[in-house]
This record gives sequence, structure tokens and C-alpha cells, in this order.
Amino acid sequence: MPAEYVLIAAAIVVAIVALSVAIVGVSYLLSLALVCVTAPGVVVHEFAHKQACDLVGVPVVEVVYFRFGNPPGYVRHHQPRRYRTSFVISVAPFLVNTVVAFVAFLGFAWLVTTTGDGGSPAALLGDLSTASNQTLAFAALWGWWGLSVGMQAFPSTGDANTLWARSRAEWRRSPVVLLGVPVVLVIYLANLLSWLWADVFYALALGVAAFYVIGTLGF
Repeated sequence: MPAEYVLIAAAIVVAIVALSVAIVGVSYLLSLALVCVTAPGVVVHEFAHKQACDLVGVPVVEVVYFRFGNPPGYVRHHQPRRYRTSFVISVAPFLVNTVVAFVAFLGFAWLVTTTGDGGSPAALLGDLSTASNQTLAFAALWGWWGLSVGMQAFPSTGDANTLWARSRAEWRRSPVVLLGVPVVLVIYLANLLSWLWADVFYALALGVAAFYVIGTLGF
């Protein structure tokens, strides 16, 4: 084989390796950035699990509110005796995260709306461009909290697996647990659609609802 072909083949191999390393590095940095952005949401999610356990009297073994790992947070607790107790613990983050995210978006919407004369989105952006650094910082903080907490509202597949296992084990003895099966299916579907940014769209929908509320109240 001529020497030039050997050099071309070697250059191609080096380019492929370099490109692969670059893709892996960029993917890692993006995933790390996403974990950092959603950190407040993870904390609220696990806090909701913990408070739900305390509320229904289920002993908690270990709590990790946030970490750089998979999963980024978790709550380990004893096995609940009743299905409804498991249900409360599993769906608590959806309710708590939704409320907290909506309140954060209300603060964001109020700051943005009261900064200037309102009007079109272009006018709002123009008003924000002349706002004080303090106002911009608070607006960014409220917006970040709303997006982060809203994105972490969906219960995890682990929560769905727990409810599904309880449903399969107890439905003959207590058919009422079948009422929770649609919720389990919705949780699975929501986590599946998260690959299509369903969690982001849910958080943004809460933001739109907050702007609507602020506008309706006349602020």
C-alpha cells in the first residue's frame, strides 16, 4: 500500500477519534449543565417525597436532596403498609413542584409586567433592557426557579414502578387500587415524553399560566 494511503487512513482514524471525544465531552458538559440548572427542582422534588413520608408516618432511611450522580436525588423509606400511602408518597412531588414553580413564575411575571408599560413581547424586552441590575437579577432568579422546579414535577419511573408493583400485588384483595393504574400509566408516559422535552413544555405552560393570572389581576 502506498505511503500516502497509509497517511490518509491514519488521518481519518485520528479525525474520527477526535470527533468522538469531542462529542462525548460536549454531551457530558451539556448533561452537567442540565443537572446544575435543574438542581433546585431536584431538591424540591425530594423534599416533597420526604415530607409526604413524614405526613403519612413512613420512616425514612436516607435522604439525598441533590448530588452529581444518577439519580441526582433520592429518598429511601420503609415499605408503606397501604397502597394509598404509597400513592401519596409517589405523587407528592408533582403537586408540590407544580405549586412552587407556579408561585416562582408568578414572581417572574409580576416583575416583568410591572417593569414597564407592558404591551407586546418586544415592548417587554425593551423595558427589561433598561431595568436595573437588581430587577434583572430577581427576574432571572424567579424565572430559573420556576423552570427548574417545574421541569422536575413529574414523578419518576421509580415511583411508577412502585405503584405498579403494589397494584399487581393487591388488586385482587382490594380492587380499589385499580383506580391508581391510570395515574401509573400517565407517569410512564410523561417520563417517556420527557425525551421530547415534555417536562420543559410543562414548566413553560406553568409560566404562561402565571402571566395570564397576573394579567387578569391587572398588575
